[in-house]
Amino acid sequence: MVVKSACAAGLALALSACGGAKQEETPAGGSAPADTAAPATAETTPATAADGAPIAFGICKSCHSIEKGKNMIGPSLAGIVGTKAGDVAGFSFSPALKGSGLTWDDATLDKWLENPMKLVPGTRMTYSGQTDPAKRKAIIAYLKTLK
Repeated sequence: MVVKSACAAGLALALSACGGAKQEETPAGGSAPADTAAPATAETTPATAADGAPIAFGICKSCHSIEKGKNMIGPSLAGIVGTKAGDVAGFSFSPALKGSGLTWDDATLDKWLENPMKLVPGTRMTYSGQTDPAKRKAIIAYLKTLK
């Protein structure tokens, strides 16, 4: 029962992080509010949390530790860049990921973060993916700092 509760809590946390952006409502007067946001540029740097992780990495923390050897729902991400997929000590990976032959380099991580289930059909990672290339790049850069 404790395991079920822990899994349910982890799933609820992960799903709560998947919400979309809040839409602004049209005021009662009928006219839409003016767009006061600064225009986005191609070089916009994704925001970071107090711990230095990109904000987009927050959903990763729902299931993954950044502490070496500390596996959670997902494997520890410490030192993952440059390693073979499905090869973290003490974690039970899906046969699909273990047999994928992938190495976690920049290009593979980018494809994985964009859509893990498309890259490795049969993976147990149910994350739907990060569509924003700048956010994926920021996550990959952060993963490289985890030793």
